[in-house]
Amino acid sequence: MTISPITQSLVWNTLVSIAEEMGSTLRRTAFSEAVREADDFSTGVFDRHGRLLSQGNFTPGHLGSMPAVVETVSSMYLGESLRPGDAIVLNDSALGSGHFPDFYMVTPVFVDGAFSGWVVNIAHHVDVGGAAPGSQKVIGVTEAYQEGLRILPVKLVREGVFDVELLRMITANVRIPAAVEGDLAAQRNANEVGVDRFAELLRSVGRETLDAAVDAILDASEARMREAIAEIPDGTYSFDDWLDGIEEGEAGLIPVAVDVTVAGDGMVIDFSRSGDQVAAAINAYFNYTRAHGFFAVKVFTDPELPQNEGGLRAIDVRAREGCFFNPRFPAPSGGRAAIQIRIFELINGAMSKALPDRVMAAYSHWSNPILSGTDDDTGERFIYYDLIFGGYGARHGADGLEGTAPVINCANIPVEVHETYNPVVIHRLALKANTGGAGQYRGGCGIVKEVELLASNASLTLLGDRHVKPPHGLFGGEAGALASSTLLRGGEEIALISKQMVDLQRGDILRLQLAGAGGFGPVEDRDAAAIENDIADGFVTEAGAARGQA
Repeated sequence: MTISPITQSLVWNTLVSIAEEMGSTLRRTAFSEAVREADDFSTGVFDRHGRLLSQGNFTPGHLGSMPAVVETVSSMYLGESLRPGDAIVLNDSALGSGHFPDFYMVTPVFVDGAFSGWVVNIAHHVDVGGAAPGSQKVIGVTEAYQEGLRILPVKLVREGVFDVELLRMITANVRIPAAVEGDLAAQRNANEVGVDRFAELLRSVGRETLDAAVDAILDASEARMREAIAEIPDGTYSFDDWLDGIEEGEAGLIPVAVDVTVAGDGMVIDFSRSGDQVAAAINAYFNYTRAHGFFAVKVFTDPELPQNEGGLRAIDVRAREGCFFNPRFPAPSGGRAAIQIRIFELINGAMSKALPDRVMAAYSHWSNPILSGTDDDTGERFIYYDLIFGGYGARHGADGLEGTAPVINCANIPVEVHETYNPVVIHRLALKANTGGAGQYRGGCGIVKEVELLASNASLTLLGDRHVKPPHGLFGGEAGALASSTLLRGGEEIALISKQMVDLQRGDILRLQLAGAGGFGPVEDRDAAAIENDIADGFVTEAGAARGQA
């Protein structure tokens, strides 16, 4: 069947709008700050064959894992065997996106009684039990069984109604049951919207036309991806780096590496030279690794390419079993979000040797602290879940951006929201001058945030990085400043490492300073007017400029 370009375009844009509307529904009806404010969720649409058709513009680590999730669910629950309104839920690290807080919800689409596709969303839940509030404890966790409630695919929603017994079991094992139940309801709401919109599309164009349009879209996406890869010089490009572990200083560093091989119109991304899995909850299960590999290739080839199965066919992501990027179960992985930018940066470093004009220096990293205790005023448990984003690395022709999320489309949670829902006061949230790496183009500045605890006591989980090895520069650009974490208590400053558990007491102030991003190009080629603008904007002080930090 021949599909006109107009029909193909209309079908594609409708599929994208379905995923986006699912996301806006999830955001508007969510309970927790993690979903409602930080946008820590994603959405997708699949056909009845389990092929990815479209995704919302959300988080790559979630989205790239969705095809494997749908493949697993559809092998256990044939679409035709389900009923309208049913929904399958799972959060297993290996099957999903790498840690238990991420709940996938997969819902079949029925149109006029016929099974016609799947709609999917994922949301990060603020707590799923385990050894520490927030379910992302890193130190002292040596296997996944300590990390919280693990759910293999199960029919949690039956014909639009939650299974009361299963829901009771879930909420009984989490610290803030109302938040988890509320966000699960928001996930159901989002999928209901997706089902309705998908049915409208199918009825409007007909099943035969939709199938033909989908085939054309996927084939066109594959062809364009292969064309883009073919434009990269053939060869194997490698990059090595180090990731902060759970021990202080260089003794705790974890070696990470990638080899990217381009051959014709195909690409292999292999992380096998990386170190072995570790006895700490920061391992990256393969679905998560592969997801960011797909994302990176899209960035370096055609960022505007439709995000669907077709564009993924030319990319093969690998990692030897048992390595840091493909651990064997039950390796712990609750804090794996702390390393997602480093997956991209490895590929970015390798691609700098093939596509020097398209890459950027290292990002400043980001911080994901979780603070939990009991609010003395209300007597209720709270979980302060935060996302703090620094600066982008400089790139060919431009300085790094400031305060921007890396590799994820999450958002900063406003100070006012944190202070409203948690017994904290935030004294400072600001860019840190003189932290961006110097170069012809300056790296983005790091961010400093100071949070004071107003409750009697609380536990803190730190998930950061770049306290030991700074974000690297490229092509003569300098590294950014190191990150630091500091506990201010009674006039004393206590240095913390990037991944740590700490008990806090009333009046303690946590100061988190993110690293500066790397610079790009020789420092001596920096334009004098750019230095003056940096000083005027507060990115660099006059003293810093004199030291060559502009």
